[in-house]
Amino acid sequence: MKILVINGPNLNMLGIREPEMYGYLTLDNIQEELKNYAKQLDNSIELEFFQSNFEGEIVDKIQSAFGVFDGIIINPAAYTHTSVAIADAIASVNIKSVEVHLSNIYSREEFRHNSFIAPKCIGQVAGFSKDSYKMALLGLYGVLK
Repeated sequence: MKILVINGPNLNMLGIREPEMYGYLTLDNIQEELKNYAKQLDNSIELEFFQSNFEGEIVDKIQSAFGVFDGIIINPAAYTHTSVAIADAIASVNIKSVEVHLSNIYSREEFRHNSFIAPKCIGQVAGFSKDSYKMALLGLYGVLK
Protein backbone atom coordinates (compact mmCIF):
# COMPACT_ATOMS: atom_id res chain seq x y z
CA MET A 1 0.00 0.00 0.00
CA LYS A 2 1.55 3.29 -1.16
CA ILE A 3 0.61 6.53 0.58
CA LEU A 4 1.73 9.99 -0.52
CA VAL A 5 2.05 12.56 2.29
CA ILE A 6 1.94 16.13 1.02
CA ASN A 7 2.75 19.19 3.12
CA GLY A 8 2.06 22.71 1.96
CA PRO A 9 3.54 26.14 2.54
CA ASN A 10 5.54 27.04 5.63
CA LEU A 11 5.44 23.52 7.07
CA ASN A 12 9.16 23.31 6.27
CA MET A 13 9.52 25.93 9.04
CA LEU A 14 8.02 23.77 11.80
CA GLY A 15 10.11 23.89 14.95
CA ILE A 16 10.90 27.54 14.27
CA ARG A 17 7.56 28.98 13.18
CA GLU A 18 5.13 29.94 15.97
CA PRO A 19 6.22 27.23 18.42
CA GLU A 20 3.47 28.25 20.85
CA MET A 21 0.97 27.01 18.25
CA TYR A 22 2.87 24.29 16.39
CA GLY A 23 5.43 23.13 18.95
CA TYR A 24 9.14 22.48 18.48
CA LEU A 25 9.02 19.36 16.33
CA THR A 26 10.30 19.77 12.80
CA LEU A 27 8.63 18.38 9.71
CA ASP A 28 11.41 15.78 9.58
CA ASN A 29 10.58 14.73 13.17
CA ILE A 30 6.89 14.34 12.30
CA GLN A 31 7.69 12.35 9.16
CA GLU A 32 10.02 10.03 11.05
CA GLU A 33 7.33 9.37 13.68
CA LEU A 34 4.80 8.68 10.92
CA LYS A 35 7.19 6.20 9.25
CA ASN A 36 7.59 4.34 12.55
CA TYR A 37 3.82 4.33 13.12
CA ALA A 38 3.22 3.00 9.60
CA LYS A 39 5.60 0.08 10.25
CA GLN A 40 3.74 -0.77 13.45
CA LEU A 41 0.39 -0.56 11.68
CA ASP A 42 1.35 -2.68 8.66
CA ASN A 43 4.86 -3.33 7.44
CA SER A 44 3.65 -3.21 3.83
CA ILE A 45 2.76 0.51 4.01
CA GLU A 46 5.12 2.63 1.92
CA LEU A 47 5.16 6.36 2.59
CA GLU A 48 6.51 9.05 0.30
CA PHE A 49 6.82 12.61 1.59
CA PHE A 50 6.60 15.85 -0.38
CA GLN A 51 6.62 19.46 0.78
CA SER A 52 6.27 22.61 -1.28
CA ASN A 53 5.55 26.27 -0.75
CA PHE A 54 4.19 26.49 -4.30
CA GLU A 55 0.61 25.69 -5.26
CA GLY A 56 1.46 24.50 -8.77
CA GLU A 57 4.08 22.05 -7.50
CA ILE A 58 1.49 20.56 -5.13
CA VAL A 59 -1.00 20.23 -8.00
CA ASP A 60 1.67 18.57 -10.16
CA LYS A 61 2.55 16.13 -7.35
CA ILE A 62 -1.10 15.17 -6.86
CA GLN A 63 -1.53 14.61 -10.59
CA SER A 64 1.63 12.49 -10.74
CA ALA A 65 0.17 10.26 -7.99
CA PHE A 66 -2.48 8.91 -10.37
CA GLY A 67 -1.98 5.19 -10.89
CA VAL A 68 1.01 5.16 -8.49
CA PHE A 69 -0.41 5.77 -5.00
CA ASP A 70 -3.32 4.16 -3.17
CA GLY A 71 -3.95 7.13 -0.89
CA ILE A 72 -2.96 10.70 -0.08
CA ILE A 73 -2.58 12.47 3.23
CA ILE A 74 -2.43 16.21 2.65
CA ASN A 75 -1.77 19.16 4.92
CA PRO A 76 -2.45 21.97 2.47
CA ALA A 77 -1.67 24.56 5.18
CA ALA A 78 -2.77 28.05 4.05
CA TYR A 79 -3.90 26.65 0.69
CA THR A 80 -6.70 24.90 2.60
CA HIS A 81 -8.66 28.13 2.54
CA THR A 82 -7.72 29.42 -0.90
CA SER A 83 -6.89 26.70 -3.43
CA VAL A 84 -9.56 25.53 -5.80
CA ALA A 85 -6.68 24.18 -7.93
CA ILE A 86 -5.54 21.72 -5.23
CA ALA A 87 -9.14 20.67 -4.54
CA ASP A 88 -9.68 20.08 -8.27
CA ALA A 89 -6.45 18.08 -8.50
CA ILE A 90 -7.53 15.78 -5.68
CA ALA A 91 -10.91 15.29 -7.33
CA SER A 92 -9.30 14.63 -10.73
CA VAL A 93 -7.06 11.75 -9.63
CA ASN A 94 -9.80 9.93 -7.68
CA ILE A 95 -7.36 8.75 -5.00
CA LYS A 96 -8.73 8.39 -1.47
CA SER A 97 -7.37 11.38 0.45
CA VAL A 98 -7.42 12.74 3.99
CA GLU A 99 -6.87 16.39 4.89
CA VAL A 100 -4.78 16.92 8.01
CA HIS A 101 -3.90 19.91 10.21
CA LEU A 102 -1.69 20.23 13.25
CA SER A 103 -3.93 22.89 14.81
CA ASN A 104 -7.69 22.99 15.10
CA ILE A 105 -8.56 25.26 12.19
CA TYR A 106 -12.05 25.76 13.61
CA SER A 107 -10.73 27.35 16.82
CA ARG A 108 -8.62 29.87 14.92
CA GLU A 109 -9.45 32.93 12.82
CA GLU A 110 -12.76 32.70 11.02
CA PHE A 111 -11.20 32.70 7.55
CA ARG A 112 -9.52 29.39 8.48
CA HIS A 113 -12.87 27.69 9.14
CA ASN A 114 -13.45 27.10 5.42
CA SER A 115 -11.66 24.33 3.53
CA PHE A 116 -11.81 23.95 -0.22
CA ILE A 117 -9.95 20.64 0.15
CA ALA A 118 -12.04 18.74 2.74
CA PRO A 119 -15.08 18.18 0.49
CA LYS A 120 -12.84 16.31 -1.97
CA CYS A 121 -11.45 14.05 0.78
CA ILE A 122 -12.84 11.05 2.64
CA GLY A 123 -12.06 12.77 5.94
CA GLN A 124 -10.32 15.52 7.83
CA VAL A 125 -8.24 15.39 11.03
CA ALA A 126 -7.33 18.62 12.80
CA GLY A 127 -6.08 19.78 16.15
CA PHE A 128 -4.02 16.86 17.44
CA SER A 129 -0.57 18.21 16.57
CA LYS A 130 1.74 15.51 15.16
CA ASP A 131 -0.81 12.83 16.03
CA SER A 132 -3.16 14.28 13.41
CA TYR A 133 -0.97 12.57 10.80
CA LYS A 134 -1.15 9.23 12.61
CA MET A 135 -4.94 9.48 12.89
CA ALA A 136 -5.16 10.31 9.19
CA LEU A 137 -3.00 7.30 8.31
CA LEU A 138 -5.04 4.98 10.54
CA GLY A 139 -8.30 6.15 8.95
CA LEU A 140 -6.96 5.96 5.42
CA TYR A 141 -5.48 2.53 6.06
CA GLY A 142 -8.84 1.30 7.35
CA VAL A 143 -10.63 2.51 4.23
CA LEU A 144 -8.02 1.13 1.81
CA LYS A 145 -7.61 -2.24 3.54
